[in-house]
Amino acid sequence: MDTQLRGWRTFAGIIFYLVGAFNVIGGLAALFKEEFFLVDGEKLLVADYTAWGWFLLILGLVQLIAGAGILKDRGWARLVGVALAMMSAVLHIAFLVAFPIFGLLSISLSIAVVYGLVVGPDPDKGRV
Repeated sequence: MDTQLRGWRTFAGIIFYLVGAFNVIGGLAALFKEEFFLVDGEKLLVADYTAWGWFLLILGLVQLIAGAGILKDRGWARLVGVALAMMSAVLHIAFLVAFPIFGLLSISLSIAVVYGLVVGPDPDKGRV
C-alpha cells in the first residue's frame, strides 16, 4: 500500500476513535446528566434525552470497533466508517442547538474521517 494512502487511513482510524469517544461521552452525558445540554423543554429536536443518549452511546461503541478495523486496514471497516461518519455528521446537526461547539467539532471530525477513508492514490502515478 502506498505510504501516503496508509497515512490517510491511519489518520482516519485515529480520528474515528476520537469521534466514537465523543459520541460515547455525549451519550453518557445525555443519559446521566440531562442539564449538561442547555436547551429548553424535554426534547432534543427529535428525541428525548434517554433515547438520544442510548443512540449516541451505541453509535460511539460501533465507531470505536470500526476504528480498530480501519487501523487494521479491513475493507468492511472502511465502508462502515464512511457510513457511520456521514451519519454522525448529519445527526450532530441536532447538537448544534444544545451544544454548538461540540456539534461543530464532531461534524468537522466526521468529515475528516470520510475524506481520509475515501482518498485514493494519485491516478497520474499509474496506481489504482
